[in-house]
Amino acid sequence: MHPERRTQYLEAIGIDLWLSRNSGARPAADRAPGASAAEREPPPPALDTAARWDALRSEVLQCTRCPLHLTRTQGVLGVGPKRADWLVIGEAPGAEEDRRGEPFVGAAGQLLDAMLRAIGLDRRTNVYIANVLKSRPPGNRDPRPEEVAACLPYLVRQIALLQPAIMLAVGRIAAQNLLGTDAPLGRLRGRVHRFGELNTPLVVTYHPAYLLRTPADKRKAWEDLKFARSVYQQRAKAQ
Repeated sequence: MHPERRTQYLEAIGIDLWLSRNSGARPAADRAPGASAAEREPPPPALDTAARWDALRSEVLQCTRCPLHLTRTQGVLGVGPKRADWLVIGEAPGAEEDRRGEPFVGAAGQLLDAMLRAIGLDRRTNVYIANVLKSRPPGNRDPRPEEVAACLPYLVRQIALLQPAIMLAVGRIAAQNLLGTDAPLGRLRGRVHRFGELNTPLVVTYHPAYLLRTPADKRKAWEDLKFARSVYQQRAKAQ
């Protein structure tokens, strides 16, 4: 990544970066995040995988497992390449996501994009983005347990198809529901958790919408991102 462009990304998420003029080391944000999932192992047969994705999307769009289908515009499955090393998981679609059918759009989505680019990632190439809930709760209220129970199987199927190397849970609601805990976000950050049968590493950080309201915590989010990247790189080297 060009140093000037990297600096712009860090500025976008409110992070200043100081480097010694005499230092020959490249900033960590400039380093490639490692081999892609496609390079590590061959994907399953394309037609079979595509058919499974199509079936999953169709089920989400037609889902009536909980009352949220009565108030939503559409189900929001996720966005990104169908084989991705990184899986970013938020809470639920908001009003704009519900209208457009895509997670993390608007100001929060722009900040998330900047956060990902700061560690050398791009949602169009090696990041899949989804939510715990596939339907928008009215008034953007917190998800109810029965709604999470209805939607979580969809996410589990997404993870099985994606086989990500790492998961990044953004926000307290997503982290608590994925990990089955009521621990505060501060206690969940800075640790490697594990999710599902694949024992996928999971790292927790702040939700971009929260960071827009509380920019003082962007420095902590930057530390979380660097930590997640180091976990990913260590896993890539071990394989």
